[in-house]
Amino acid sequence: MRILVAEDDALLARSLAKGLRERSHAVDVALDGEDAVMQGVLNEYDAIVLDVMLPKRNGFDVARTLRARDVSAPILMLTARNRLGDKIEGLDAGADDYLTKPFEFEELLARLRALHRRLPALAPQLFTVGDLAVDTRSQTATRAGRALRLTSKEYAMLEYLVRHAGSVVSRAEISAHVWDDNHDPFSNTLEVYVGRLRRKVDDGSAAPLIHTRRGAGYMLADLPSLESDTPRRDSDA
Repeated sequence: MRILVAEDDALLARSLAKGLRERSHAVDVALDGEDAVMQGVLNEYDAIVLDVMLPKRNGFDVARTLRARDVSAPILMLTARNRLGDKIEGLDAGADDYLTKPFEFEELLARLRALHRRLPALAPQLFTVGDLAVDTRSQTATRAGRALRLTSKEYAMLEYLVRHAGSVVSRAEISAHVWDDNHDPFSNTLEVYVGRLRRKVDDGSAAPLIHTRRGAGYMLADLPSLESDTPRRDSDA
């Protein structure tokens, strides 16, 4: 997932971003409400972690503004206030869930997973394409029963591809969901990772699953007829 963390406590924001990145998520950070609105409108996020007590614009206002701008990403609102009225105001403003500080990081992860599952297109936890299986809960993958040893970025890319199996996804789409705003879209980093992922997923298998559509992007599909489009070594990298 690509996640926006809007939290004015710089130490907590860094800690959350670090923990989420270690779980294969791409993370952007906003330290005030105006920046949260700007990033939330400009970028496509899979989830937003939104603190209530933000400077410039509080979390309630941010949530209302994002919803008014047709931002549909699930919002998990954080607050140190445990009053029922605050929770109701947050939910009425457009938040999907509420977490009171202090909280355990594992609970935040579980709530984000639950919000993600509510999206109809993202409901499954186990995806299969041919003999490839990807378990999004445990963040593990196997090919023909063989466990794939993937780095966090390789796994994030594979999960994005498998969620869109059978469809061509562009470099820009992959970059937007696997990397954060610090990624240089003009570098060859993405091609390098595709090459590494292809070697781990496809080498030693009878048919490739990761296919290159030149000029368009990449597709994960059990379609051996596309093999001519797919170099066995990622020469693009």
